Amino acid sequence: MPPDPTLADLAPDRRLRRLELTVTRRLDGLLHGEHRGLLPGPGSEIAGSREYRPGEDEVRRMDWAVTARTTVPHVREVDADRELTTWLLVDASPSMEFGTAELDKRELAVAAVAAVGFLTAGSGNRLGAQLLGAHGLRRFPARGGRTHLLGLLRALLAAPRAAATDPAAGPPAAPGLADGLAAVGRAATRRGLVVVVSDLLDGLPDDPADPPPWEVALRRLAVRHQVLAVEVTDPRELELPDVGLITLVDPETGRRREVCTSDRRLRERYAEAARAQRDQVRQVLRRCGAAHLPLRTDRDWCADIVRHVHAQRRLALAPAASGTGRTARSGALSGGAA
Repeated sequence: MPPDPTLADLAPDRRLRRLELTVTRRLDGLLHGEHRGLLPGPGSEIAGSREYRPGEDEVRRMDWAVTARTTVPHVREVDADRELTTWLLVDASPSMEFGTAELDKRELAVAAVAAVGFLTAGSGNRLGAQLLGAHGLRRFPARGGRTHLLGLLRALLAAPRAAATDPAAGPPAAPGLADGLAAVGRAATRRGLVVVVSDLLDGLPDDPADPPPWEVALRRLAVRHQVLAVEVTDPRELELPDVGLITLVDPETGRRREVCTSDRRLRERYAEAARAQRDQVRQVLRRCGAAHLPLRTDRDWCADIVRHVHAQRRLALAPAASGTGRTARSGALSGGAA
């Protein structure tokens, strides 16, 4: 049996070094950083122009282009550059302890956290996390620096794994995804970036028309923050192989059920239900206004992040290419120079 992946195995490699995680919404904050703030102040983000006020404005802030067009002296107004605070909600529930590829879903979640931490590193930026496990919520305060990120990753790798619950004891009394999102909302007092790393299966209803219990909490977060949902899946959750009679175990409740995978119609129904379930997740994220990054345990997760980054960058550049005015970068990830 191969050993469990180490921190070095899950850390971002050179393919991420030319990428950056950008935030399109304006931020609160007090420190000078690299992101757009809400209020005017020292910075580089141009917010507009206004008429020059003698004795109040500095001549070096003159907007000569507007002054030439209007024949009235104007000065540039800029928004303050602020630091970015990123909050992570990492799902470590029993359903994440499943995997049939090189990594299981929980290990892939740690890899995603490493990528987010690497991409959001910058002057004054901070990273905090909420770990949602079978035994409750564990909070990691928002701090900056590489040492804090490495400590967070080690804590995620070392977090205890939950064994399957005895069916007679009933489902575990553990917080759900909605509780974790609410906890992030209470911790994230300033506008910033929220990244949810989960399989997003918690309480997903059978009827696609019914909202999952965590949709309201996610929608509230998306109103104030920029939200990126990293959906972690395994290939066996999407289709069943033809391997005869198997016993399936629900990791959340411990319930068991024998299934004959030799039945072709059963495998087709399973695959169709899995596709409908993933479509349902995508629709919920779209309604909430959250960016969606799907990762699979049988794929190169780093390459998937790179593709997502460049796809979002093309979408962000589309308004400028069509001549609709100032570029509005969309999505949660944007690529740097190649």
